[in-house]
Amino acid sequence: MEQTHTTHNGVAATPGAQRRVLVVEDDATIVDAISARLRAEGFLVQTALDGPAAVDAAEAWQPDLMVLDIMLPGFDGLEVCRRVQAARPVPVLMLTARDDETDMLVGLGVGADDYMTKPFSMRELAARVHVLLRRVERAALAAVTPRSGILRLGELEIDHAQRRVRVRAEDVHLTPTEFDLLVCLANTPRAVLSREQLLAEVWDWADASGTRTVDSHIKALRRKIGAERIRTVHGVGYALETPAP
Repeated sequence: MEQTHTTHNGVAATPGAQRRVLVVEDDATIVDAISARLRAEGFLVQTALDGPAAVDAAEAWQPDLMVLDIMLPGFDGLEVCRRVQAARPVPVLMLTARDDETDMLVGLGVGADDYMTKPFSMRELAARVHVLLRRVERAALAAVTPRSGILRLGELEIDHAQRRVRVRAEDVHLTPTEFDLLVCLANTPRAVLSREQLLAEVWDWADASGTRTVDSHIKALRRKIGAERIRTVHGVGYALETPAP
């Protein structure tokens, strides 16, 4: 009988399609702790201790997800992310030792989907891995599920079927997380959504400790579609601005 596990939100899940997770971290203690937790969750795990080894392992093993530290010997996690994503899109959970928003935004800009700042709990890391993999599954399902037309909000166009976004008829490259965040805001244009609502809808993560993640993804999204399109309501959350009817 296949073993099931309980996710952070209490939903029974069976990760045992044996999803592959590549853990890239140069601290052996952290590598061992992450690997042990993910294996207990039912994942297959391989590890790499430096940048070149990580790129080689990603090419040879074709992981379903990477847990990737920014600071690595050889070359850093940002360069690993660039090279791996150029060859094959892979969801990436980036780890950083510094609570530095610049690092976070650069990481999101090279294709990371989420980030965590050290120190972190292994429980939360495992939950984030589950969430990222579920998002990839939803995106794959959306790609083959017909939806009605293209949503046009002024010069912003969102094509659900192709998961493409255009601004003034120019394609804008968004990560899967950025696309889901934009769609969440676009579903109720001009309505203010709290950080907690966005965290629950986009990340499936009902924990206020993750609101910094929302803020950093909003900043990355603004850089790509235009800062004026997302309004901040201080102390509350965000709203997608649209042209007046």
